[in-house]
Order: sequence, then structure tokens, then C-alpha cells
Amino acid sequence: MNKRDLIDAISGRLGDKKTATEAVNAVLDTIQSTVAKGDKVAITGFGVFEKAVRPARTARNPATGATIKVAKSSVPKFRAGADFKAVVNGEKKIAAAKKR
Repeated sequence: MNKRDLIDAISGRLGDKKTATEAVNAVLDTIQSTVAKGDKVAITGFGVFEKAVRPARTARNPATGATIKVAKSSVPKFRAGADFKAVVNGEKKIAAAKKR
């Protein structure tokens, strides 16, 4: 499922595509800006989005064997919540979506 498919699925529940697009974009923008600032976003039952720092390190080019210095970087990290894991494992069912 890509972003357009997600918007289509949500528009079936909200009624129109414009509202669904605004909702999806608002959620994603808020998560991205919050994590970029270094704060974490915890959605109960779904998971936690947070910023992780990778320290500088020395790596090796597998083709030539030459060593390369890799700079410190920040990356987004996601940890799935218990309910999300249970749904993926088939231990829990998602409630049927109500259409408007």
C-alpha cells in the first residue's frame, strides 16, 4: 500500500478524498517534524517513532577493501506496539471499519 492507496482507504471512512488527504498529510507532517526535533511520538497500541543517532565509524569498501570514514548521522526509528504486533501475528482482529 502506498500513500495514495492509504488516502483512498481513509476517504471511504471519512466521506471525501480531500479530507482524507489533509488528514494523512497532517499526521505524517506532524510525526516527521516532531521526530526531527528529537522528540518521540508514541501512539498507544500502534508504536513509537523516535530519532536515533548513529555515531561516526570506519567502514570498508567491499570491492576494494579501502577504509572509509562514515560521518555521524541521525535516522528515524520505529518500534511497533503490542497491539500492532498482535494483529500482525494473527493473535488479534481489527474491528470492522464503519463507512459513513
